[in-house]
Amino acid sequence: MELDGKPLVGKRPYEIAKEGIARTFQNIRLLGELSVLENVLISFHMREPYGYVSTILRTKRFYDTERKMRDEAMDLLTLMGLEKRANVQSRSLPYGDQRRLEIARALATHPKVLLLDEPAAGLNSQEKVSLMKTISEIRNRFKITILLIEHDMKLVMGICERITVLDHGEVIACGLPKEIQENPKVIEAYLGVG
Repeated sequence: MELDGKPLVGKRPYEIAKEGIARTFQNIRLLGELSVLENVLISFHMREPYGYVSTILRTKRFYDTERKMRDEAMDLLTLMGLEKRANVQSRSLPYGDQRRLEIARALATHPKVLLLDEPAAGLNSQEKVSLMKTISEIRNRFKITILLIEHDMKLVMGICERITVLDHGEVIACGLPKEIQENPKVIEAYLGVG
């Protein structure tokens, strides 16, 4: 597997993130004891925007960078509808908000590719509609590729431009949403009709 011609196989997760791939997890992996804002700020520090000397001496560069990261983190929280909960401990968020926080944290790494693993899992209908709008806004605003792994077909058909369907690990179809909906192999595999 490569990104922009650079091999990713064998790299550690932080190295893959530095190359431009961020992801969320099907099972939420937040730092529960930290605030919502702190969870996002941690992702900015991955790029180490200032050196150890600036950190120890608390230079102007340190304070300028910290302020810039905080402002950008708050913008991401606003995008995800979490700005009013910035100082709340992340473990106390409702489930849907924890999912949104994971996405904000992934976006803080400035990815080229965002992998969303089952982002609608456990969400109610209203939260899924909101998530669809947010994912579309992320794609348009940040101009990044989003790879979505999802079983909610309404969500998939509502936001995906291209779809690849797997059945027991095998690719059975690839194409536009309309093509996928009409594909006999997909209908047979997922609806048991055929």
